[in-house]
Amino acid sequence: MPITANPKDNYILASLPAEAYARLLPHLEQVSLTLGQSLYESGVELKYMYFPIDSIISLLYISENGSSSEISIVGFEGILGIGLFMGGGGAPNRAIVQNAGTAYRLNAELLKDEFAAGGSLLLQLLRYTQALMTQMAQTAVCNRHHSIEQQLCRWVLLSIDRLPSNEMKMTNELVANMLGIRLDKVTDVASRLQFARLIHYDHGSITVLNRLELEILVCECYQVIKKEYQRLQPELMAA
Repeated sequence: MPITANPKDNYILASLPAEAYARLLPHLEQVSLTLGQSLYESGVELKYMYFPIDSIISLLYISENGSSSEISIVGFEGILGIGLFMGGGGAPNRAIVQNAGTAYRLNAELLKDEFAAGGSLLLQLLRYTQALMTQMAQTAVCNRHHSIEQQLCRWVLLSIDRLPSNEMKMTNELVANMLGIRLDKVTDVASRLQFARLIHYDHGSITVLNRLELEILVCECYQVIKKEYQRLQPELMAA
């Protein structure tokens, strides 16, 4: 029998008052997400909202020539599909599972009705959206002005913050696609971090060995993003 995850391991769902949570609970469907799975493509109408539990989803911008770059990640702190309640209705980018795991999904119309009713869900979703926008803006700055080593450190730390352990399953190719850099560059930088004993890196996983040193090495973008989540979701990101 499949293991049932607790929906309240997602911060947005956990933050709801009992009455609002009870309205949504019968409609939440647990789903297993696999590494590299596409949850939606750019321009497609959104039918479901996803509440990650122990999975991570990457939002990617895909250029006309097929190259990609990650603009943000979504984990247990948030929700996938903000275009629905922001009035867009469709997906402006691609959503790929970065770390396999569990999520709950909810029919888009049900969430829009709950959002339109106002109350605590609306407030939590707007706060989360502001934090996500900060992450997107800071990622753009980081990709333009900081070294590949700093970008990889930022990406690893943000990912580990959203996982229950210091290990994430990840192929070299997917890392390169997320950061929008060549595979050989990813391998070179990751090998240097491994030589310094900050991470353990092989073809299928990345494990953080020395988080403190990674936080020293990373650019300021990581702290800017983390502090915004701490400010807007203090109960979750208090560490």
